Order: sequence, then structure tokens, then C-alpha cells
Amino acid sequence: MNQAEAVPSSAVVRPKLKRSIIDCDIHHYTGMDVIRPYLAREYRELVETYGNALPGGMHFNGGVGGRMVDSFPPEGGPAGSSLSYMQRHHLDPNHVEYGILTGEGSGMHNTINHDYAAALCSAVNDYTIEHWLSQDSRLKGSVMIPKQDPLLSAKEIDRVGGRSDFAQVLVSNGAIFPYGNRYYYPIYEACVRHNLPFTIHVGNEGSGVNGPPTGAGHVTHYIESRASRPQVMMAHLASFIFEGVFERFPTLKVVLQEAGVFWIAPYLWRLDQDWKALRVQTPWVRKLPSEYFRDHMRVTTQPIEMTPNRAVFDQMMASIFAKDTMMYCSDYPHWDFDSPLKALPKLDDELWDRVYYRNAANIYGLPARKSERAGEPS
Repeated sequence: MNQAEAVPSSAVVRPKLKRSIIDCDIHHYTGMDVIRPYLAREYRELVETYGNALPGGMHFNGGVGGRMVDSFPPEGGPAGSSLSYMQRHHLDPNHVEYGILTGEGSGMHNTINHDYAAALCSAVNDYTIEHWLSQDSRLKGSVMIPKQDPLLSAKEIDRVGGRSDFAQVLVSNGAIFPYGNRYYYPIYEACVRHNLPFTIHVGNEGSGVNGPPTGAGHVTHYIESRASRPQVMMAHLASFIFEGVFERFPTLKVVLQEAGVFWIAPYLWRLDQDWKALRVQTPWVRKLPSEYFRDHMRVTTQPIEMTPNRAVFDQMMASIFAKDTMMYCSDYPHWDFDSPLKALPKLDDELWDRVYYRNAANIYGLPARKSERAGEPS
């Protein structure tokens, strides 16, 4: 989705990608065919005999099977399965200095079989280490965890979260409880131990053990599912704040990924207003909800909503504290991929730098650009 298309063409000055960027959402292929060798024998035999045995799944529209038509490796295989092609097709031409890998498919978050879910998560992490992180230092991994079992999740974070090539802990938007619930505290304790952000990526809403995708129940079409994602993310956002997670874990950072952006502005206005009237019920919430959001939460650009004009765009950016909270992501290789050249209209130099590099570098503990470290002009 191209925000620049929402403003008159005469007002658009397309940004030139003069500096390197951090892409916070790159979906490398992690299907069962590639992670199966990393499973214990009993699970390999389970899969070979009965299939994946995972409930639910996401239905995509657009592209080819939900992927860009030109994202499939010429040597064959699924989109996002070839590192060499991803390098040629995305990382190199788009000047990606660091890319955060988020995998492809999180059906293990839907199952009540927690041990199987944990085995799948470990397999994804081990496959990612061997075939991706060890092959290109630009890439950083996401620790996949069986979030429906917080103790097993903490164990997996402790197993691989201390590695310098993992940048965050990753879960799906669909969940059995809103993520502020104390049920998840062992996960946040592990995140804090390893200084890793907790990232919520859309997906699995209403699948398997997870709650329904809307307050009114299940939906029929993909476009309805896509439209309902912010509802679930809203519940998580409010839960983190009003359950007091950020008071208990003051260094924890949370990333809201791929559920839209500008709905956050009026939602924060409402939360601030209600907190002022109802704060007696949550005395542990010591600051305005919008302050907790600005201090502890980050949001990624894809898919950003198109505004009717540039003035509205600028107002919404200011209202969500984009200078501090927004990070670029492409969603490569999905059908709604956002090129860094087209994702946003022209930004002033400082804001561009914050959105496309520095905010992500800060939260993921990544260094300044190589050109800047070398003393060269940025």
C-alpha cells in the first residue's frame, strides 16, 4: 500500500534511498519441509504419518498464493526460501543494512499440544540459525516461542535468546488471553533477561485455541479478517497498560506488527480519556496510557493507512509519536510488500532517519550505519 498515492501527485516528492535501512519484517520460508529435519524422531514420524496436525491457517488474497509474483526463486521453491535470491531481489537493491527475519507460518501457536508446539518453535529457530543467520550477517532472527505455554516459552528464549543474531521474541496476534495477562509473565521475565523486545505479528486470530477474531465472532472473507486485526491488537495494547505490565517490567519493549498504524491515534485519545475517569480502578497505572505507548511500544509501517491528504497524514504521524515509535517494514515477500521508496510520502530528514533506521537500531540494539561508523557522509 503506497501512502504517497493518497496525496495529490503534484505534492509528492518521492524519497531517494541514499542511506541504508533496517527492514523489521522479512518473511523467510520456514515450512515443514525445511524444519522437519530439526525435529526429534517422534515428531518427524508424527508429521510423516498424520501431516502437520495443526489447526487453522491464514487465507491470502493477492499475488500468487499471497506472495509477490516476482518473489519466487528462479531455481524453484517457495517465495522467501532462497537466501541468494532474497539478497539479489530485496536486500541488496533496497540497501537493507539489517533485516529482521519473522518466518513464514505460525500454526504452532494454534495447538493445544504444547510440547509439539515447543518442538516446532525450536526447529524453526535452529533452521534459521543454520541456513540464514550464519550465512548473512545482515540478518537477525526472531525467537519463535510456544506462547500458549509461558514456561516452555521462557525455556526457548533462554536457549537461543542470548545469541547476538537474535533480535526479538515473536508471537502471533491470536492468543488465548490478552498479552497483558499475568499468565505470560514468565515470557516477559525471559525477554528482560535477554534484553529482547516482545513482538506481536498479525495472524492466527480465531484459529485453534485462540480467541475469535472479533468481538462479534468469526468472519467469512479474508478482507474481513484483515479489517479485524486491529481489534485484537487493541485488546493487547490496553491489556499491557492496564494490567500494569510496564510497571512490573519497566525495561520491556513491545512491537505491534502489521495490524495498521493510524487507528492507534484515536485509540490512545480514548484510553487517556477513560483512564482519567476510571483511574481509581487501576491505581498501579501511574501515567497516561499514551505515555506508556510512547515509552514502551513500537509500531511498524506496513500496512499504513492512506489518508485523504498530507495534512491528515502529518497530524496522524504526530499523534502516534512516529518520531519515537515508528519503524519501517516491507513484509517481503508478501503480496502487499511495501518498497522503502514508496511506503511513505516524503519525510523530513530526521524523521526519515528515525523511521527507516534509528528507531529500529535502538530497540534491537543494532549499531549505527557502517558508513557513519567509518566516518563517511551518511
